[in-house]
Amino acid sequence: MSGWGGWFEGGMNWITIGLIALVLASVVQGYLRGASGSAQSFLSFGAEGALTVLSALAAWRLGAWLSPLLRDWLIARNIVIPSVGDLGFFRQAYYTFVTGVRDFPLLRGGVLFLIGYAAIKQLLYWGWRELVHAAGWFRGRPQQPADGRRTLWSSGIGGGIGVLLGTGRALLVIAALFVFTSLFPSSQFSRYVQSSGIYTTGASQVIAPFSGDFLQKQLPVLTQAVEQEYKKILQRKYEVLDAKIPADIAEAAKAVVEGKASDEAKARALYQWVGTRVRYDWDKVEQYETRGIWKEQTPEDTFATKLGVCIDYSRLYSVMARAVGLEVKVVTGRGYDGRGSYGPHAWNEVYLRERAEWVPLDSTWVSSGGNWFDTPNFEDTHIRDV
Repeated sequence: MSGWGGWFEGGMNWITIGLIALVLASVVQGYLRGASGSAQSFLSFGAEGALTVLSALAAWRLGAWLSPLLRDWLIARNIVIPSVGDLGFFRQAYYTFVTGVRDFPLLRGGVLFLIGYAAIKQLLYWGWRELVHAAGWFRGRPQQPADGRRTLWSSGIGGGIGVLLGTGRALLVIAALFVFTSLFPSSQFSRYVQSSGIYTTGASQVIAPFSGDFLQKQLPVLTQAVEQEYKKILQRKYEVLDAKIPADIAEAAKAVVEGKASDEAKARALYQWVGTRVRYDWDKVEQYETRGIWKEQTPEDTFATKLGVCIDYSRLYSVMARAVGLEVKVVTGRGYDGRGSYGPHAWNEVYLRERAEWVPLDSTWVSSGGNWFDTPNFEDTHIRDV
């Protein structure tokens, strides 16, 4: 069985039950309201939908226009994360957010879209209310019959309008579920949603043709880009958290590079020091993998305990490198595990002024042997997040 007749094929599920209940509730509501009240609700629903679409389109165009202007304005402000003094929670959030909006286009576009949507929707809604008031539409509640009973004709029309209103509401729910299943097609919930006959019919015959290939093809690509940018924002969080250079770490870094003239000599010396002084914390890994507990630690913690995992090695290296005037990044991605696969990993990139280039290094792998400072084919074992 196919088409609308396949709603109940394979048995009922809660998605099917919920969608049918939504339509039936709208029918009952329409029957009780009668023709006039149901017509008012239907027109209000249509107006709300139209205002939402117009607001989203206008906010998207406005955000695209404002995005480069905002970026240039923030660059001109020359906002620098302070390297002295303690940054409280709100200052950390401020620098993470502001520098993120400046440097990451999707975050900037999303912020502008949300602000623009809220403002434009409010403005359009105000205009719609003024128009309704000026035209005298929907003045007051529909009048009840003197005997308190509606005519069968009015109730029947109200119920019919309720069918249209309920169908519209159900399609909105189906559209939201369609977006979710397009983004996470292999999830257990997506498979459950797709087992609903009424959902698959509405999605295939209404939502998919209406949206074209955007939701199924373009939205996952956009989601992947958002995930990549989100990882960069997390890296920015570490830059803000680690902006302060503790005095004991600064002194140790300066002692390590004493007598080293070039950036490369300094960077190599710090790479060796971090890689040989810090031991890999297998207990931390075991605690996370078996109990789901992540022990967050600062570079000061790593420096004091001489224990950590890859992100801790990388953050400590970053702070020590900055203490001696080097420009450095913490990089996240995937590293080769030696068993034919790749797992989450972190390392560094440092800028060498005499070579005018960024070079990669992995102080975590020093203890495993080999040279992991700007080695040929470094990218074969380290796949950075784009």
